[in-house]
Amino acid sequence: MFQSKSLRFSSLALLGLITLTFASSASAQLKVWEDYEPSDAYWSLTTVKLKPGTFNIYLEGLKATWVAANEVAKELGHIEDYAIYANQAVARGSFDLMLVIKYPNSDSMGPDRERYNEFMKAWGEENMDNSNETVLELYNEIREIQGEYMIREIMLK
Repeated sequence: MFQSKSLRFSSLALLGLITLTFASSASAQLKVWEDYEPSDAYWSLTTVKLKPGTFNIYLEGLKATWVAANEVAKELGHIEDYAIYANQAVARGSFDLMLVIKYPNSDSMGPDRERYNEFMKAWGEENMDNSNETVLELYNEIREIQGEYMIREIMLK
């Protein structure tokens, strides 16, 4: 009988805790534009897992392809910035690198013929062909794309 009362008390305590949690969540509803503001900018994040021993090879390839193409896009104003981040807290199955591109707004991420033609004129068909060859012959052998994310910063006021 003591166990039954104890169990009932524990259940009621847990129910009370859950109710308080939801009640406080419901009363603390922030309002967009008043309490926080989403940025116009978007970040594209790609997480990459590399085969052992290929880190420097992949970085060298990125320098010639991904970085070079993003430099052109940045000069043209198509993107605001880009970066490569290395995961320093590696756990089993986690990504090794994160490739990040910052777009000024959602419109700059969508397909646009004029922007594409402007980029191709600056980047060139030869660079595009070389990049595609590198992806097919090297990247697909040494890396696995683990995730693609589109994120937006939330700025609390």
